[in-house]
Amino acid sequence: MSETHIYDMIVVGGGPGGYTAALYAARAGLDTVVLEKLSAGGQMALTEEIDNYPGFEEGVDGFTLAEKMQQQAERFGAKSEYAQVERMDLTATPKVLETSEGIFYARTVVLATGANPRELGVAEEAALTGRGVAYCAACDGMRYKGKTVVVVGGGNSAAADAMLLSRVAEKVILVHRRDTLRATKVYHQPLMEAENVEFCWNSVITQLLHEEKLTGVKVKNVNTGEETTIPCDGLFISVGRTPATELVKDQLELDPSGYVVADETTATNLPGVYAVGDVRTKPLRQVVTAVADGAMAVHMAEEYLAEYPR
Repeated sequence: MSETHIYDMIVVGGGPGGYTAALYAARAGLDTVVLEKLSAGGQMALTEEIDNYPGFEEGVDGFTLAEKMQQQAERFGAKSEYAQVERMDLTATPKVLETSEGIFYARTVVLATGANPRELGVAEEAALTGRGVAYCAACDGMRYKGKTVVVVGGGNSAAADAMLLSRVAEKVILVHRRDTLRATKVYHQPLMEAENVEFCWNSVITQLLHEEKLTGVKVKNVNTGEETTIPCDGLFISVGRTPATELVKDQLELDPSGYVVADETTATNLPGVYAVGDVRTKPLRQVVTAVADGAMAVHMAEEYLAEYPR
């Protein structure tokens, strides 16, 4: 790639939001490249089965869906470059992205860097992910229909996950290190009234029990030190997410949790820069909302590019 080449749009991140933006941009005739550090799909590619994305009546695994999204965008001319973005100057004209594979220039940038679930930090957590350990109740909850699950956390995400799972699982046990939820009050009464929801207060998970799959968790009371075992089929870790905004924290406006401040238009505080998918402020982070963001970002970028000096 020549250093003088200026793309109409660079998409940073090859998840569902990123590749939808690339698809819409390429079909609109914009010179577009996706910069992805690993492989298409982001967090979606790690999901074994997605049942809530329209158009796949039997469900689809995240890796396959990611490949289809990438191939569809590339069919219309979008390019993919496997590169680690190391620095961005989003205030420059054109915008400058320094990567492991060289310097890229663009008139517009779509940030689709995502957010990673915070891990619990117990032994064998990574090895059991997908084999009883999960981070998204909306994604994986139906796999535990009629079974016993544990949710760990005490904030809004944990409370929402527990409520969702209570409609699917036979029993939900909510483990929290304090004696009351940090979640907003709207969740408290419905959880307390749910017949199949139990609470394990003042407790932390110290060990994951398993054979081929998770069979239970060991918890310790933080006040007494007493340890007990909870047999379960699944563990949903809901202790927050970390948005991938380290590279832009000094350039874009972030909310107190570190997400890029951007509304339904996906526009950020910098002209020509858009945030899509899990990285932006939003009430629901799902594949379907990420792809909607990708389409909106291109719509806004086209308006911006119409006034861009050539």
